Amino acid sequence: MTSEGEMRLERDSMGELEVPSGAYYGGNTRRAELNFPISDLRFGRSFIKAIGQVKQSAAVVNKDLGVLEPKLADAIVDAAQKVIDGDYDSEFVVDIFQTGSGTSTNMNANEVISNIANEALGGGLGTRTPVHPNDHVNKGQSSNDVIPTTIHLAAAVAIKDELLPAMQELEDALNAKSKEFWDVVKTGRTHLQDATPIRLGQEFKGYAGQIEYGRKRAGAALNEVSHLALGGTAVGTGIGMHPEFASRVISRLSELNGLELSETDNHFQSQSTIDGVVQASGAMKTIAVSLLKIANDIRWLGSGPRAGIGEITLPEVQPGSSIMPGKVNPVIAESLAMACAQVIGNDVTVTVAGQSGNFELNVMMPVAAHNLLESINLLASSCRNFSRQCIAGPDGGVKATSKGPDMVMQGLSIATALNPVIGYDNVAKLVHKAYIEDKSIREVALEETDLTEEQIDEALQPLSMTEPK
Repeated sequence: MTSEGEMRLERDSMGELEVPSGAYYGGNTRRAELNFPISDLRFGRSFIKAIGQVKQSAAVVNKDLGVLEPKLADAIVDAAQKVIDGDYDSEFVVDIFQTGSGTSTNMNANEVISNIANEALGGGLGTRTPVHPNDHVNKGQSSNDVIPTTIHLAAAVAIKDELLPAMQELEDALNAKSKEFWDVVKTGRTHLQDATPIRLGQEFKGYAGQIEYGRKRAGAALNEVSHLALGGTAVGTGIGMHPEFASRVISRLSELNGLELSETDNHFQSQSTIDGVVQASGAMKTIAVSLLKIANDIRWLGSGPRAGIGEITLPEVQPGSSIMPGKVNPVIAESLAMACAQVIGNDVTVTVAGQSGNFELNVMMPVAAHNLLESINLLASSCRNFSRQCIAGPDGGVKATSKGPDMVMQGLSIATALNPVIGYDNVAKLVHKAYIEDKSIREVALEETDLTEEQIDEALQPLSMTEPK
């Protein structure tokens, strides 16, 4: 929406400044835009929507409390709705790497909403009248409580609406495969070496369990970010705010988003730290680690098709090589693994940001917000994609091959089932002989023990080794 070329002259507390004539942001935002030409990273849709909701709810409550003229409040509400709907995302121009409190982004929102409202009321862009960005749009607020509130709100909405449903979809897909593969018995592996038999369905049950526990961790993160800093204003004392303002705004935000949000019971904690963001990011990291384990297992189990493990096949979604015809790679799992690596790296940034709370304010909030929200979004989209493009489909998704069952009786660790019969040391000798002579355990047991074929076959039942006896 911003026009290039022509400029308008604005005046703020620091003096005069030229602003693009068609811009809905104002002088404060323009100063930040010029001060921080650091990257191409900007706050995304979820954050802009959340701060729009905060500003809108503040206007509604200030009107109800009688501290904001109804005409101005209504204009702010309508303007904020346009921000919530995404009509003015291009006007949020401030770099992520900006003032550590996020004041520049708070003012960006204040100025955009003010200008939209003023235009609707017949005023001109940049006039700051009749709706003033500070006096009216920001009434009862400070950047120091609005920005942490917006971070928590955006994260809570993203976890509830995006991440948790995506993880549930993946968990369901893995559980379905667990049932499908329940009767497929294969060689287990520990230390990347052959171990006792396991059902392929049990392996997939383990993957589903990781996602189940990940959902619980995401739920704990949702609870952590559901406590909002709004109401503390500058340093946690609530100066300049009506006593009922914060609780009423938060109640409206809860209704808008279907969340159980609450005002923090300790504003000094909630503004001087971003511990809740750090905890939520840690949960995202743990989920990423779980997904990385699953992605790598799927890649290895599907390796081949002839010279690898090859116990499963993965959907063939695209050609894998520019030089080797017919090669197909596990690209969906690789995509998931890279997203997980990014999330793990994001958590390091959030951890460092969390250490930067100095006295009454954390001063790395924008970068912490960006990384947490990116992590949530990456995990949600990657879980959905992994489920739909790999585990559950297309063409039936992951499939079991005969290679796992075919190799079970060739495994050496099935000899473990003979421990109760002839003892550990004797079994160890059988295993060593079988390995050296490239024979099966059954063959060597027949040669070296007094056990009958029936006794050996009864002991070496692969299916019976997949559960306690």
